[in-house]
Amino acid sequence: MKNLILSVALIASCMGTAFAQHSVEIKGKVKFIDDNFKMTAFQRDGFNKKILAETTVNPSDNTYKMIVTVDKPGTVSVDCGHWQDVNVWVEDENMEIDFRGMDTAKIKIKNPPYVYIKAGKKNEVMNLINYEAYRNYQNMIAISQAIYRSPITDEKQKQEFAMKLYDMNQQNLMAHLRYIAEHYADQTSAIAAISSLNPDKDAVLIETALATMEKSNPGSSVVSEYRTKAKADKEKRERMKEGNPAPEFSFPDAKGKMHSLKEFKGKVLVIDFWASWCGPCRAEIPHLKQYYEEFKNNKDVAFLSVSIDAKRADWEKAVKEENMPWLQLLAPNGGKEIMESYQFSGIPFIIVLDKEGKIYKKHLRGEKVRDAVNDVLSGKKAEAPKAIGGMGMSMGAAM
Repeated sequence: MKNLILSVALIASCMGTAFAQHSVEIKGKVKFIDDNFKMTAFQRDGFNKKILAETTVNPSDNTYKMIVTVDKPGTVSVDCGHWQDVNVWVEDENMEIDFRGMDTAKIKIKNPPYVYIKAGKKNEVMNLINYEAYRNYQNMIAISQAIYRSPITDEKQKQEFAMKLYDMNQQNLMAHLRYIAEHYADQTSAIAAISSLNPDKDAVLIETALATMEKSNPGSSVVSEYRTKAKADKEKRERMKEGNPAPEFSFPDAKGKMHSLKEFKGKVLVIDFWASWCGPCRAEIPHLKQYYEEFKNNKDVAFLSVSIDAKRADWEKAVKEENMPWLQLLAPNGGKEIMESYQFSGIPFIIVLDKEGKIYKKHLRGEKVRDAVNDVLSGKKAEAPKAIGGMGMSMGAAM
């Protein structure tokens, strides 16, 4: 009987651990609000957004309070009236977060101030990560302004110089994230920094940090969850490497007729994933038109645009304005599935497929599109797929 009671208790304990939820209180003040000002806590699962909690700000004292519950420890975004947001770690720390709130300037520019989280050690790690991201963004703005005011008149030279500075800024961010991953790995929230590292170059650091995290947090599921998601992400990246067959899809044109990649077998295909609301996408279209004119008499080359617009009317209006003389398709659900399948989160995403429908080059812009097409036509082979070392995933994608 005693053994039976112990067995039941053990099973109950295991079930409690397996289905344990983590609830924390998030409260604070918002300096500037308007009517029905809302605070929202949410998580992203791939391209889907899951609302965890939502509340209005008390207009009498500008305070708010909400309870956020998650099934497993991870990052949660706290949004302040769509004016500011901050990533926090939800596990076992209540927190206090004050926001400035709505922009009161006459000319509103989307550049909110840094937001500090008052909590424990786990969210102090999040403060470090958030601050590095904030400074990275501020440096990007500074670089853009400096380039704009630069006396350099050659636009190509100016763009090349800007890209070098942006790259230096990004390398600086990655160096700081490596530091956080190395020296704060005893905290489960450091997974947010680890997740941003390069799975190839940082493989040793990632594994060392994960080992430290497991040792420092016995019973925690954070590392195992990370490894499971990282393995799936690795498989998706492998499928999208140069030399592999491009994922199939079938989408409608403006008249509702369905078109698929199979129609383009035997041709070098330029695919442009874009949207009406994307400024850089619209800026790239004149270049694509130029290349289309250069190759339009070549029966071995074709162009295809796939929009990820959520609203059909917006897509149709933009297609009419841009007057692109090649096939135009609209992906369903705002492109969530195709973005997941083709592993891109930013647009324009331009990719070139060879005559067999295999990925030849991706992340192309400007003259690199033309170069890729010419390389395929000349018989230059795409690089064979290479194994990706280590495990990794984008920050916040799975946590």
